[in-house]
Amino acid sequence: MYKGTGASPGVALGKALVIEHSELNIEKKNIENVETEVEKLQAAVEESKKELEQVKERAKVELGEHEAEIFEAHLLVLQDPELIDQTIAKIRDEKVNADFALNEVKEMFVSIFESMDNEYMRERAADIKDVTNRVLRHILGIKVVDLSALSEEVILIAHDLTPSDTATMNKKMVLGFLTNIGGRTSHTAIMARTLEIAAVVGLSDVTENVKDGDFIVFNGETGQVIVNPDEKVINEYRDLKAKFDEEKEALKQLIGKTSITLDGRHVELAGNIGSPNDLEGLIKNDAEGVGLYRTEFLYMDKEDDFPSEEEQYEAYKAVLEGMNGKPIVIRTLDIGGDKELKYFKMDEEMNPFLGYRAIRLCLDRTDIFKTQLRALYRASVHGKLRIMFPMISSLEELLKSKEIIKEVLSEMDAEGIEYAKDVEVGMMIEIPSAAVISDILAKHVDFFSIGTNDLIQYTCAVDRMNQKISYLYNQFNPAVLRLIKMVIDNAHKEGKWVGMCGEAAGDQRMIPILLGMGLDEFSMSPISILPARKFITSVNYEDMKKFANEVLTMGTAEEIKAYVDKTFNM
Repeated sequence: MYKGTGASPGVALGKALVIEHSELNIEKKNIENVETEVEKLQAAVEESKKELEQVKERAKVELGEHEAEIFEAHLLVLQDPELIDQTIAKIRDEKVNADFALNEVKEMFVSIFESMDNEYMRERAADIKDVTNRVLRHILGIKVVDLSALSEEVILIAHDLTPSDTATMNKKMVLGFLTNIGGRTSHTAIMARTLEIAAVVGLSDVTENVKDGDFIVFNGETGQVIVNPDEKVINEYRDLKAKFDEEKEALKQLIGKTSITLDGRHVELAGNIGSPNDLEGLIKNDAEGVGLYRTEFLYMDKEDDFPSEEEQYEAYKAVLEGMNGKPIVIRTLDIGGDKELKYFKMDEEMNPFLGYRAIRLCLDRTDIFKTQLRALYRASVHGKLRIMFPMISSLEELLKSKEIIKEVLSEMDAEGIEYAKDVEVGMMIEIPSAAVISDILAKHVDFFSIGTNDLIQYTCAVDRMNQKISYLYNQFNPAVLRLIKMVIDNAHKEGKWVGMCGEAAGDQRMIPILLGMGLDEFSMSPISILPARKFITSVNYEDMKKFANEVLTMGTAEEIKAYVDKTFNM
């Protein structure tokens, strides 16, 4: 038996298909006919471009425009003259084979990007590897498993799954994913949840211990994996799968129901999105609104300049209309940290997550901010808009942001531009200083939305990207829970509602605590919505309040998790 991180719920039974992303065997060779090598390189590049175009188009259809953008980035790598020209120059100058030359140039670029302080730029190294390895396989004539042409149901086993893998695979034939590396926020985990495919990640050496054709059973919730089990275990997992599928089907009965406790406490179950294309999953899972629309992707997908007011208006309008009058919380531009724009140069910073980002950038560049606010208010006539500011750390920032809204609306009035007069304006609580003065801030907003991803990071002083200290990044940390309770109480004293759009909002263990604390809106990934509704509609709010108060007296995260598990048989 193996134990990894349960990344996407579900039970899978089936044959293993091991995807080899092993190191390519590249040797330096002295070449007489260098032009033949140049032609070999160019042919491999062209073949790779054709494949990536096909992958991109398939991804657009199956995953949406936003998810397909990564393959546009891969195509841009192949069109980069620096990469190809340097490789050709190396072939001709050093009279070496094409695969050796390309690999040398690749390693140089990867080394440069991986050494950068910026997380976004370090991630580009993975794009370069993925693309150049595709070209290298063509040069070397290595046959790769065509995941789009799978003819039988399989469980994919890999060191990790690349974006190309998940975009090209025949989803109907993939029963689940198992990978050596990754966590709940890795690409593989996110894609598995989006595609509603069971997955376990972080198994360390599963690729070394599993062979093609081995029979696998695993639980994507618990992270348990068994290779070549006996008939008794297979039958147990068949029963487990039947039960899971039955429960999933039963959840559909909750579609159209209100998320209300047995004693009448109503909460809103919303979803997080990055683009209008993500609405399909929310509608399918009966979201009661959008609790977080991350507008930065609209900016990051542009190649040469900021999106225009008209482009933004069309995107916001599409989301507002697509949700048929349900409330939509749209977060204003949140770039910086690990999110950069190709066309907007920002100075390198020692601590970018604590630096020039989000509302700080917008208050400095009011021209960018005003364009977005104009587009938002123009779109407000098409649905129920709520605007939210990120990264607020002080009352001064909040008041200045609201003053800019007044200026924008005054200009729109002068121009005779129509907009809704009932747009709620709120802010994210993701910085401890904001949580501490939430009693003051609550007087100046219509709502709070708690961003637990950053609130945990800043409260516990832990870099959530750092694997060595990842154990400290814990949403059950008593300090984090006490800050959340403080924020909710302070908002309610002023008659304001509180939502949560961080990962914790969709965590089954966290929901009873947050419900008992009085959270009004939970925003989560689409597949978490109906299970959350099932729990909420099965309990009494008064009981959850008592339970949350007990939790708040506890001293460690482990004690809290154990108490949750024992109380709710999790």
